[in-house]
Amino acid sequence: MSFTSSEIKRGFVDVADGQVHYRLICSGKNKNAQTPLIVLHPSPGSARMMTPFLKAIGCYLPVLALDTRGNGDSDPLLGEPTIADFAIATWEALDALGHDEINLLGTHTGASIAVEASLQQPGRVRRLIIDNMGLWSENKRSAHIAHNSPQIAPDLIGSQLNWAWHFCRDQYLFSPWYSPNVENRRSIDLPAPQVLHSFVVEVLKAIDTYHMSYSAAAAYDKHARLPLVSVPTLVSSNDSDPLAVYLDEVHALVPGSIRKTVGDLETDEGAAVSADIYAQFLNV
Repeated sequence: MSFTSSEIKRGFVDVADGQVHYRLICSGKNKNAQTPLIVLHPSPGSARMMTPFLKAIGCYLPVLALDTRGNGDSDPLLGEPTIADFAIATWEALDALGHDEINLLGTHTGASIAVEASLQQPGRVRRLIIDNMGLWSENKRSAHIAHNSPQIAPDLIGSQLNWAWHFCRDQYLFSPWYSPNVENRRSIDLPAPQVLHSFVVEVLKAIDTYHMSYSAAAAYDKHARLPLVSVPTLVSSNDSDPLAVYLDEVHALVPGSIRKTVGDLETDEGAAVSADIYAQFLNV
């Protein structure tokens, strides 16, 4: 079974301090399942970049993807939010949507939010999937905080448009994107122009606030928090992702976790492979 983008329903839910945008698929062979999969996307951008995976996993169970607060079409949090704040905001959105027990998947920045959400309310998380989490040294953490997510403001010559295009493109060329040298060159192709355009548009929507979740993830103490996870957990990465080098360490830090190599969730082929693996873990 496959889905077109039109079968992904979109909406907003009101929370105390704004609105959260979401994407939803309630089809699939287990459309009557009581426990949906909640998907938390990477930074920057939005859940739009997860469309291939949403369509693939939506063949197995209901799936709901939230735009992180301050990303895509979701209103930002106030001040300088931490990962704990983003996790609380995730639960506020799920409460407003009427979800009690959930399965939870987070990838990259979304993985940090998912871990913290599972620590805040473990009784509501049936199963947790941590995909592509980085475990920075202090030097790399400091570099990320300093360079990975600069604050950008629109100006009268539109420099933010050029900046956003190169910022998004360079995510595919280098890791980290802010160190464009041969040692950091990624061995993958650029995406199709329309995919890159969509990525840029999502970042531009939230140009004033895109950096908040990125900065929070860089500062999040994953080494201290991962050993506290108490729900059944699968940790994963794909061979083409720069964070794959941390897969074994993340696996070792999460008690009783399962380790899997999956595909790229943002490509059709990778999403299909990943959905099959995750569906087995979720017992759907």
